[in-house]
Amino acid sequence: MTCKCSFQSRFIGSIFAALLAFLLFSCSSNPQKTNSDFDKFVAEYDSVVKPIYKEMNRAAWEAAISGDKIDFDRLAEWKKKYMAYHSSKDRFKILEEFKGSEDITDAVKARELDVLYLMFLSNQADVDIQQQIIDKENIIEEKFNAFRAKIDGKSYSDNDIEDILKNSVDQKQLEAAWKAHKEIGPLVAAYIIELVKLRNKLASQLGFGNFHEMSLRISEQDPNEIERLFDELDELTGKSFIIVKNELDSILALRLKINKKDLMPWDYQNRYFQQAPGIYNIKPDKYFAGKNIETIAKSFYKSIGLPVNDIIKRSHLYEKPGKNQHAFCIDIDNEGDVRVLCNLKSNAMWMNTMLHELGHAVYYKNIDRDLPFILRQPAHSLTTEAIAMMFGRLYSNPAWLADMKLCSKAEADEIAQQFFNNIRLEQLVFSRWVQVMYRFEKAMYENPDQDLNTLWWQLVEKYQLIRKPEGRNMPDWATKIHIAAYPCYYHNYLMGELLASQLNHYIKVEILKDTIASGWPTYVNRPEVGEYLKKKVFGPGARYYWNDMIEKATGEKLSAKYYAEDFVVSKLK
Repeated sequence: MTCKCSFQSRFIGSIFAALLAFLLFSCSSNPQKTNSDFDKFVAEYDSVVKPIYKEMNRAAWEAAISGDKIDFDRLAEWKKKYMAYHSSKDRFKILEEFKGSEDITDAVKARELDVLYLMFLSNQADVDIQQQIIDKENIIEEKFNAFRAKIDGKSYSDNDIEDILKNSVDQKQLEAAWKAHKEIGPLVAAYIIELVKLRNKLASQLGFGNFHEMSLRISEQDPNEIERLFDELDELTGKSFIIVKNELDSILALRLKINKKDLMPWDYQNRYFQQAPGIYNIKPDKYFAGKNIETIAKSFYKSIGLPVNDIIKRSHLYEKPGKNQHAFCIDIDNEGDVRVLCNLKSNAMWMNTMLHELGHAVYYKNIDRDLPFILRQPAHSLTTEAIAMMFGRLYSNPAWLADMKLCSKAEADEIAQQFFNNIRLEQLVFSRWVQVMYRFEKAMYENPDQDLNTLWWQLVEKYQLIRKPEGRNMPDWATKIHIAAYPCYYHNYLMGELLASQLNHYIKVEILKDTIASGWPTYVNRPEVGEYLKKKVFGPGARYYWNDMIEKATGEKLSAKYYAEDFVVSKLK
C-alpha cells in the first residue's frame, strides 16, 4: 500500500518529530519545564485535531441526512484520520511521561492530561484493526439508513411502523408490522458479530478483558460499580414493574379482545417495549396535534434563558428519503456549531424527542469556550443525557402543558394523576428495557460466540416479562442500531434518568425555592433555571470528573434515591 500525504502533513510531522525528541529529553527535568512542554504538546494537538474533528462531524451530519454511500465513505476517511492521529505510539509515550512526572498540578491542565491520555489509550491497538472497525461500522450504518420495512411489497418508515403498532387492534397487521421491522436483523447480524470480535481484539491488545469493560473504564466508569447499580435498580423496580405489568396486560388484552396469556411482543405498541403503551385515559397526542413542535420547543427554551433559534437554523428536523430515521444532536466543532437531527411529526413522541435533543444542544452550546478544546464537552455522556431527559419529561407534565398554553389549568388539574400514572409506567418500562440492553451487551462482549438469539429473548422474558413468539429464532437483538453503532452506551440513559431526578429535585428546592407544591416544576418563564444550569452543569464542560461535577452542582454524588422517590410510588405526591 502506498501512502500519500499533503505538504502540511509532512511539515507538521517533521515539527512533531523534533518536539518528540525535545519533550522526551526534557519533560522530567522540572515542574515549570514540564508544564511548558505540555502546553506545546497541546498546541500541536489542537492545530492538527481541530480541523479533522470538524470535518469528521460535518461528514457524519451530511451522511445522516443524505444516506448516500459517497458521504459515508467520506465519513470513514475522516474517522480514520482522527483515529490515526490518536494511534500514535510516540504521542502516547509523551503523555505517559507527563503523567509519570507528576509535575502537572494545575487543575485544568491535569484534567486535560487525563482526558487526552484516555483518548490516546483507546486508540493504541493495531491501526489495521481500528480501520477494519470503522469500515464495518460504516457498512452497518449504511444498511440501517437504507432499510425500510416492507409489508405486502409496500415500504414503511420507522414512524409508519410505530403508528401501526400504536394504533391498530388488528392482530395480523400488528404482527406483520413488528416482523417487517425485524427484517433488518438478518441483514446486519453477521456484520455486528464480526464487529464485536474486532472490538474485543482491540480491547485485548490494550490489556482489557473485553470491549465492554474497556468502554466503561475509558469513559471513567467502574464496571463493578455499574453492575452494582443495575442490580440495585433491578431490585428497586422489579416488584413495582410486576404490578404495573399485570395491570398493563389486562388493559391491553381487553383492548385487543384476546386473553392475557396470548399477548405477544407486537401487542405492546412499540417495537421494543421501551416506551409505555397508552393504557390510561389520556391522549397526550391531542395536545400536539396540528401544532408546530419546533415553535413550542423554541418558545419553552427561550423562557428559561436558553434560546435555541441559532441551533434550529442549523438543524434538519423533518423526514426525507434516505435520511437517518432516528434523532441526535451533534456539536460539529466544539466552537458552537451545534445541530439537531429529527423527523418531526405533530405528536407527543416527537415533542418529547425535540425537547430531549435540544436539551443536549443547550448543554453543548453553553460549555465555556475558554476551556481547552478537549474539555469543551459534557462531563460525561450520562450528564448530557440527564439534561435531555429532564427536559424531555416535560411533554407529559400537565402543569407544563398549561404553562405552555397547550391546555387549560382546569384540564391540567383534572388529568394530573393519570399523567403521573403514565410517566411512572414509562419510567418503569424504560428501566426494565435498559436492563435488557445493558446485560445483553455485557454478555455479548464476554462471549460473542454464544447463542445470541436465545440470550436476547431470555433477557426480554426476565426483565420485560414479554413472551418470545413460539419457535422464533431470529437475530432480533441486531435490529437495535445502538448495539452496532453506539456500543456499550445504553446504560448511560438510565443513569441519566437518575441524575435527571436528582437535578430536578435540586432545582425545585434550591433554585425555585419550592418545597410545598406537589408534582414537578415546569421551569416555564423561570430564567434562573437556565442560569443555574449554565453556571453549574453546562459551563464546566469536562473540567471535572463527572461525579465530582454532579456533587458540585447538587451537593451530593449521583444517587438513585430521587429517581425512587419520583417513580417507585403508586400515586402523585
